[in-house]
Amino acid sequence: MFDRMQEWAGLSAFVVREQPRAALGVVSGRRRQGKSFLLEALARESGGLYFGATEATEAESLRLFSDALVRHTKAVPEHPFRDWNDAISYVFRQYRDRPTAVVIDEFPFLARASPALPSIVQRELGPGGSGQGSLARLLLCGSTMSVMGSLLSGQAPLRGRAGLEMIVQPFSYREAAQFWGITDPRLALLVHMVVGGTPAYREEFVAGDAPDGLADFDAWVLRTVLNRQSPLFREARYLLAEESAIRDPAIYHSVLAAIATGNTVNGAIANYTGRKPDQIVHPLNVLEDCALIAKEPDLFRSGRARYRITEPLVTFYEAIMRRHWAELERGRNHTVWEATRPTFDKQVAGPHFEAICREFAASAEADVYGDVPAEVGSGVVSDPAGRSQIEIDVVVLAAQESNAPRRILSLGEAKWGEVMGHGHVRKLERARDLLTAKGYDTTATVFACYSSAGFTVELRAEERGDLVLVGLDQLYSGGERAGDSAG
Repeated sequence: MFDRMQEWAGLSAFVVREQPRAALGVVSGRRRQGKSFLLEALARESGGLYFGATEATEAESLRLFSDALVRHTKAVPEHPFRDWNDAISYVFRQYRDRPTAVVIDEFPFLARASPALPSIVQRELGPGGSGQGSLARLLLCGSTMSVMGSLLSGQAPLRGRAGLEMIVQPFSYREAAQFWGITDPRLALLVHMVVGGTPAYREEFVAGDAPDGLADFDAWVLRTVLNRQSPLFREARYLLAEESAIRDPAIYHSVLAAIATGNTVNGAIANYTGRKPDQIVHPLNVLEDCALIAKEPDLFRSGRARYRITEPLVTFYEAIMRRHWAELERGRNHTVWEATRPTFDKQVAGPHFEAICREFAASAEADVYGDVPAEVGSGVVSDPAGRSQIEIDVVVLAAQESNAPRRILSLGEAKWGEVMGHGHVRKLERARDLLTAKGYDTTATVFACYSSAGFTVELRAEERGDLVLVGLDQLYSGGERAGDSAG
């Protein structure tokens, strides 16, 4: 197990908790994150039951579930299960001696064939249900995020019933570098721009093939994600196809392509797809429910937001692969990669680097920006005098205090492939002055320059306490104050 100790601790505590009745836990996360590995290990180590559902009719699923129960309990039900009413009540009655994990993986398959199943679980967990007096610790797991996310939301039957709600996330960019065994920060970030932090892509999809240094990165792309014989080649398409809420893939791919090519606001996405803004609201909501995109508010303009693709492999597919799919299927990956390498730097690497810088800021210690970040995002500052808009890539805000203006801890500019100098700092200073006039507290605002290409000698030599320089080395360790030695 690599770096899932927090999840393991949470699952273990849920199973052994002292509670004289059945308990419900919900575990979700996109595919390939290691959920099944964790839950199988939990069941094995605790002596519990693990059942992995498949796409099947209700009758067949009940037979398979009954077989799994018999193997685990060594007891045969008196009568075959007629429906899930019989099965769930039987499960709760079977486990009364000690807390026991009962894992149902791929729960959305069962719920699709038996829509009443969540209500049945809710009833049996309630007063008078078979869960009273049971020590079963029922864990429902699934990768269809739209389904799993709705289990505990709104007026859903199971809302308020779960004692554990866990989302297994991809590895962070730092964790991913360790998992891939990459020590060069530039190479680690380039690999993360393609495959993100999904564990299965390293072992199951490319059989441990990691690039052997920066010089091998292009060749690695060609032999993995752009190789028509590699499982990684079609993975982005499958991620969309696996979501049951997506019934017309064409519009969803167009929306994702719009975002991947820099059209990140509602109007621009609508224009790219040839639809009216109100016609893309539903696809955007579905993609957000599926955890394939995230809606990120503009921290300086209320009601404004940008959309970002959360899975790097999907961004890579939409920006690089989709429009050249026919050529790639004919094996012309060298030609495609050579032609799209500039597109990669602009549409994949640049936005991804900005997102990583925000992730760095969100986890920064108090000494980097002078206080612990409470909210991190991006924002646009209007400059009426210059008749322009100043885009701030990394905005770090302090916690809101009552009857006090919002404190801006940091304003940051992020540049992939560009050496940063005093001109970038002056832009941030102008934004600071405009925000001061709007009523923000900028008395201790730190200016941050994030660059993959480094900083001018003059900027490095400038001794000022309100400037932080963050290069690739610092992204994987910590920030550097201007005037400090180069990392």
